[in-house]
Amino acid sequence: MPHKIDDTCTNCGSCEPECPVEAISEKGDKRVIDPEECTDCGACVAVCPSDSISEE
Repeated sequence: MPHKIDDTCTNCGSCEPECPVEAISEKGDKRVIDPEECTDCGACVAVCPSDSISEE
């Protein structure tokens, strides 16, 4: 199941370089995860300082 970034995202950018498949990008004032690219590895969850990433 792909991960999702919720509205508590502070757009710090910590998650984006951790994604091995480059499924995370900036959109507006937060980061988003492309569900079709996400491999559910959880690397982004481990580095998110605001705990804004969870499984859909």
